[in-house]
Amino acid sequence: MADITAPPTEAQLKPIMRALEVLDLSALTASLQPLSPIQVVDVLERLDRREQAVLYRVLPKDRALEVFEVLDASLQRDLVGALQDDAVAALFADLDPDDRVELLDELPAKVAGRLLHGLPPDERELTAAVLGYPQGSIGRRMSPEVVSVRPTMTTAEALTRVSSGLTRAETVYTLPVVDEERELIGVVTLRRLLAAPPGTSVAEVMRPPHWARARESAETAARRCADLKVLALPVVDNETRLVGILTVDDALRILESADSEDQARISGAEPLRRPYLTAPVVNLVRTRVVWLLVLAIGATLTVQVLEVFEATLAEMVALALFVPLLIGTGGNTGNQAATTVTRALALGDVGPRDLGKVLFREFRVGLSLGLLLGGLAFAVTSLVYDRSIGTVIGVTLVSLCTMAATVGGAMPLIARAIRVDPAVFSNPFISTFVDATGLLIYFMVAKAVLGI
Repeated sequence: MADITAPPTEAQLKPIMRALEVLDLSALTASLQPLSPIQVVDVLERLDRREQAVLYRVLPKDRALEVFEVLDASLQRDLVGALQDDAVAALFADLDPDDRVELLDELPAKVAGRLLHGLPPDERELTAAVLGYPQGSIGRRMSPEVVSVRPTMTTAEALTRVSSGLTRAETVYTLPVVDEERELIGVVTLRRLLAAPPGTSVAEVMRPPHWARARESAETAARRCADLKVLALPVVDNETRLVGILTVDDALRILESADSEDQARISGAEPLRRPYLTAPVVNLVRTRVVWLLVLAIGATLTVQVLEVFEATLAEMVALALFVPLLIGTGGNTGNQAATTVTRALALGDVGPRDLGKVLFREFRVGLSLGLLLGGLAFAVTSLVYDRSIGTVIGVTLVSLCTMAATVGGAMPLIARAIRVDPAVFSNPFISTFVDATGLLIYFMVAKAVLGI
């Protein structure tokens, strides 16, 4: 059986590209027929806007909706701009409210307003409810279309209610249990309802609920859903009244987006927020140039340190040979610590309150690494040069690794405490900081040991 999640093969891509080139719509339709929605998305991500619109128009209506729901919001925006108004309105009305809101956040206000105005009143009300929550909150990403049951219902009554809500609900595999005031008091799975003996009440088979507050961070709620390994997580307001549900597929999309953002910022760039092949070159430049300028300015600190110790270098030229080795080792040590702690923060393993523990742990890790690397460097350098140079390099590596690991571990926690993205505080800034301070340590050790 073919893997429907695997990217399309070259043999599948060639006829599609050929059909697009000559605008042979019948051949294009036939070439797309064997592909799954995920594979069609892979093809769309390789095309320019005109080709995307042509390809999308030949998809059958039901399949087009499946493909649209899998697309990144940025590509959805591109398609909305390329399709005719009547096609866009029909597509928009078929989306779930949470997917509509994600698309609306990408669209110009004028277009968003026109699409909202064209919705049926009940769908407009559901969409407006989701739009009412702050951006970045889980309320903005939840589905308000949820089937709930009462604790006094029998399992048969609950199943009847599930059947009546199949066409509108986001999921029916996890069912919130609410009282008369819609306050969440439990959850029950469809499996337990089906397995219960006739006449059993929902109260007998439900379990205590886990939930997310509608105004809390979407990433925090999604991480909780993943950690609990549940198919869906009820979303409640401040009075614990049920307002929606977060499904596991939406939770995974949120986490994927958050991880992509962290990885981009750790490497000194802004997140691209769209597939690489569809991103204009100017967007790629824009996501990278700001941080390169910031780092270039920061690197002037390193130049200034070298200028201060120019006379020292002139007296002992051999010292200059080890500068790249030392600042590279220090930067890598700091980056390793920062990446590890940033990931631990994302998983909820540590928080700002653990700063002391993290500092002590990374101090020991850095010291251990420094002793290993410094000892090896001392032995090799003493053989090639002399024992005094070996001592300078060895002592510098011990000091530098200890300092870099400690600072690298602390910076993400400090960033979280002052409500800044920890990834921004990580690798690029640590590299710049360690380069300058590492050279200071190096030349101070050299002056002390060599007496120059």
